[in-house]
Amino acid sequence: MSDANGPEPADRPKVERMDLDPDRVETEVTNDVVSVRRSPRYGSFLLLGTALGVLVALVLTFAFPQNEEFDRSQVFGFLLLWCAAGGLLLGGVVALVLDRVLARRRGTAVAEHESTHYPDEDTA
Repeated sequence: MSDANGPEPADRPKVERMDLDPDRVETEVTNDVVSVRRSPRYGSFLLLGTALGVLVALVLTFAFPQNEEFDRSQVFGFLLLWCAAGGLLLGGVVALVLDRVLARRRGTAVAEHESTHYPDEDTA
């Protein structure tokens, strides 16, 4: 069985419910200051740029009169190669510029870590 963290090791028993004695349990809380900033999703920008390139290739194919030497599908295929690559490049550049602009508006936040455990007991 696997979860969000990957497959479960075979030597670790599966715990369905953990009963804790609230009188014996200690909880430690630590705080860390972390930097928070927004970042664009590069895949979305690349996909949008490529789709824009395909649309430009389609418009350019039908914007000019048909060539006697090549049919429209050949013209579209050739334009598609260049326009899709150009759109991909343009989408990546826009994402990088947006990432740099958003990096300036960085903020800080406090992250709280909570750890619950049994205290060390001396058996001596």
